[in-house]
Amino acid sequence: MSVVTVTPLSRLSLAAAVLASVPVVALAQLYSPGVDQPLPAAQIARENPQNVLTGAAVGDKPVDLKSEGDMAIRVTKIAEGLSHPNGLVFLPDRHTMLLTERNGRLRIVKDGVLDPTPVAGVPDMDHTALGGLQDIVLHPDFAKNHILYVSYSKNRLPKLGTTLAVARARYEPGRLLDVKEILVAEAWESPLGTYGGRMIFGPDGMLYISVGDRDGTGTNPVSTARAQVQLLSSDIGKILRIRDDGSIPPDNPFVKTPGARGEIFTYGHRNVYGMAWDPKTGQMWTSEFGPSGGDEINMEIAGHNYGWPLVSMGRNYTGRLMSEQPWHRDGMDNAAFFWNPTFNPENMIFYTGDKFPRLKGSLVIAGGGSKKIAKMTIRDGDYINQGDTMLRDLGVRFRDIRQGPDGLIYVLTEGRLRGPKDTDGMLLRLEPVPGAPVP
Repeated sequence: MSVVTVTPLSRLSLAAAVLASVPVVALAQLYSPGVDQPLPAAQIARENPQNVLTGAAVGDKPVDLKSEGDMAIRVTKIAEGLSHPNGLVFLPDRHTMLLTERNGRLRIVKDGVLDPTPVAGVPDMDHTALGGLQDIVLHPDFAKNHILYVSYSKNRLPKLGTTLAVARARYEPGRLLDVKEILVAEAWESPLGTYGGRMIFGPDGMLYISVGDRDGTGTNPVSTARAQVQLLSSDIGKILRIRDDGSIPPDNPFVKTPGARGEIFTYGHRNVYGMAWDPKTGQMWTSEFGPSGGDEINMEIAGHNYGWPLVSMGRNYTGRLMSEQPWHRDGMDNAAFFWNPTFNPENMIFYTGDKFPRLKGSLVIAGGGSKKIAKMTIRDGDYINQGDTMLRDLGVRFRDIRQGPDGLIYVLTEGRLRGPKDTDGMLLRLEPVPGAPVP
């Protein structure tokens, strides 16, 4: 992969190119639903399906399945009745998990049992469309300080628009104390837009946070949000890097760039929902929702531009190319890997356990719309190919995937993307099938 240095002047030129690629007639039609004016009833109805999903794809007895590569996997339901669960962490006691639900509940699972009472003290948030509680991450010294972080959508009523925020809090069993909002992203846009909100601590002790492209226009290729992805004065379509107290590290790539936001680490992203560090190399990798086709895996390098919305192997939902030069532009990194057809990559892990020897050392990615989990192999530093896929039989969307302290794999699922009253979400455990050939 080539490394290209981009000057502040050329960054401004690239941002201007976003608008230049939009037809003149369309420029007069730039809008953001829920920002310029309240959301119309038809759009609100679309985000609130009348039918409610309540069933679970896995019953009380474990289900034995085979991957496409003939790996035997036992799927056991740990918890059900969840509403669009999205983030999962394991506490150091090895008995307790915390997970987020988009409806704003932070839940406790202890010794395999879901506590019916949500954790108290969660910040107020906006629940329009895909808004709500997003991710959770523990401070690297959680065992000593009990500090954790949650990401969520925030509104600014009575003024319209929403953004992504991050709060830091001290966890005591059943409640959050000393809750402090340490980041409010400069990403005020449509409440119909995606938020990102995936978080991970790096080997450097810094907190990395993804901010979505915030585009609430749906199939319309023109929006006020999209052009901001290439602007360093906005957090839209960025990965941010902050200290554990929310302050900006002095070695961030744009700290000294006039007009740029100091928290920005990389930019030119659409919707990053997966973040993982390779334990062997220390390299950061991300998975990203593309448009129609063009979902990506990227190797994150400080200060680099990953092209959206000018460069993409996918297309607008109308079928149009993303720009007049969509495949490559100087100063922008092409994806290390892209899917077509769509995979909808969610979170991902480098599996380091011994329970699944075939997966050891591989990048394992949860798929949303594809409703499967994929094994990805990285060779020669940046060459990636997709290997085995699994669990398509369940017919559910996979939102988060984690390796437990026991070396087993845990996943969060949902039935569909929208449906705020849905309670069909599950926490599942994946393990080898006893007596089966080595998985």
